[in-house]
Amino acid sequence: MKKLFFTLLVIMPLISIGQANKLYRQALKTTDLNKKIALLNEVIDLEPKNLDAYFQRGLAKNDSGDYSGAIVDYSKVIVEQPDADTYYNRGNSRYSMKDFKEAKEDYAKAYILDENFIDALYSLACVRFDLGEYEKAIIDFNKVIKAVPSQPKTYILRASAYKALENYQKALEDYSTAILIEASSDNYFSRGEFFMEIKQYQNANIDLTNAIILNKNNAFAYFYRGVSNLLLSKYKDAVSDFSTVLNFDSNDFDANLGLAMAYNKLNDTAKAKQHFDRANAILNLHEITNIAQYSNTYWFENQYHYLNIEVSKLVKL
Repeated sequence: MKKLFFTLLVIMPLISIGQANKLYRQALKTTDLNKKIALLNEVIDLEPKNLDAYFQRGLAKNDSGDYSGAIVDYSKVIVEQPDADTYYNRGNSRYSMKDFKEAKEDYAKAYILDENFIDALYSLACVRFDLGEYEKAIIDFNKVIKAVPSQPKTYILRASAYKALENYQKALEDYSTAILIEASSDNYFSRGEFFMEIKQYQNANIDLTNAIILNKNNAFAYFYRGVSNLLLSKYKDAVSDFSTVLNFDSNDFDANLGLAMAYNKLNDTAKAKQHFDRANAILNLHEITNIAQYSNTYWFENQYHYLNIEVSKLVKL
C-alpha cells in the first residue's frame, strides 16, 4: 500500500505538468483573447511559478485593454526573473495608461539589459518627448537613427523635438530627410504643418499640395492649405479648400470660420455671413462680445491677430 501511495505521488505531478503544457500550447494557438486568458489562468493554477504563462497572460491582457492587469503579470515576472522583454512590455502597458514616468523607467531598464533592443530605445525617446525632455529625446533618437538610418518616422519625431527647442534649421533638415527617404503624404504634411508654424506659408502651400496629391482624403491637409491660401490672399483657392473640409465634416467650425473670412475678402457678404453664423452656432455663441469667445479654435491659437481683425468685420455683417 505504501508503494502504491508513493507511485501516485510521483505520477500526479507529472500529470499536472503535462496538462499545464497542453493548456499552454492551446493558449498560444488561440487568437481569442478571452479564451487565451482563461487557458493561461488554468496553467497558472496548475503551475503558480510558470513565468512564461504570466508573461503571455500579460500580453493578452494588454491587447484586450486590461493594462493594469497586464502590469501585475509583468511585475510578477520581473520580481522573479527580470528581463528586457518584460520591462519593455510593462513599459508599453504603462504608456497606454499615460503613466509616462514609470514607462520611461521600464524602457530605460529594458535598454540597459539589452543594448541591441532598438525598439526599447525608440520608445524611451518617444516617452522622453512626451514628458518634454526634448534634449534627452534627441540624444536617444540620434542613437536610433545611427542603428536604423532608413526609418522616416524617427526623423519626423526628432524634428518635432528640435522644433520644440526652436531649433528650426535642424527641424527642417529632419523633415526634409524624412521626405527624401519616403515621399509620403504624411511626411509632406508634417513638413507643411511645420512651415505653417514658422509662417512660411508659400512653402507650406507647396508641401500641403503634395500631401493632398498623394492622399486626397487628408482633411487636415486641405484645412491647412486653406489657411495658407487665405494668408497668401488666394481667396478663391481658400474657399475651395475649406469647402472640401466641410465635405468631410460639415460641423467643422474652423473651416466655417475660414470660409466666412475668405468670402468676406471676396466681397460675397451673404455667404460670409452664412458661414460666420454657422460657425457661431456650432460654437454655441449667441452674441459676440470679445475675441476670447473663439479661444477653442485653430484661428485663435495660431492666427490670433488675423482672426481679431476679420471677426471685427464679420460681426458688422
